[in-house]
Amino acid sequence: MNVIAFVTQKGGSGKTTLCVNLAVAAEAAGARCLILDMDPQASAEAWYHDREAASPKLVKLGAGELEGAIAAARRQGFSHVFIDTPGRDEPSVAAAIRISDFCLVPCRPTPADMKATPATIATIKRLAKPAAFILSQTPPRGFRIKEAEIGLAVLGPVAPITVVSRSVFQDAQGAGLGVHEFEPGGKAAQEISELWAWLTKKMEKMTDGAQKNIA
Repeated sequence: MNVIAFVTQKGGSGKTTLCVNLAVAAEAAGARCLILDMDPQASAEAWYHDREAASPKLVKLGAGELEGAIAAARRQGFSHVFIDTPGRDEPSVAAAIRISDFCLVPCRPTPADMKATPATIATIKRLAKPAAFILSQTPPRGFRIKEAEIGLAVLGPVAPITVVSRSVFQDAQGAGLGVHEFEPGGKAAQEISELWAWLTKKMEKMTDGAQKNIA
């Protein structure tokens, strides 16, 4: 089972949007997914309540319940767990990082978001967890994207996929859907598919490396 945490100490970075959309994409690809909503704002939980489909499953919980929820997910045969965390520094964020196999750090290409990233990365490095930035809510093109990629690369790996700010993300979330379901042939769905494919390969390489170390 793979545990993926979406973490950044900056609100409005797109953690929930990426979390629920990647979970929907993963389910469409044959995975069995569980979303754990640790954010007090409970945006993922609100999306889940608006949703008619039975999957992916979602549980709202606090930091003290996290280990038990992960253990239960293993017993129940989930292949992936996605953790949506608060957009500020608090114990639940460190708990999610500690229990995860991989951390995805959403970041908008803005000065405020860029300045907020070092604290998150410091926690990830302290807990020795693999991670990557993902540029989210970006303009379709422009110099800000490249500048942000260069700046973030100083701190850690940057995913090669950029998720553009599109109204379809808000429309889909308001309907309790993923962009794959709301607009299957759209550019947003394509970006999420590419991000999921990249993330899947990262997780496979990590698993292969761990098995080689054991051998």
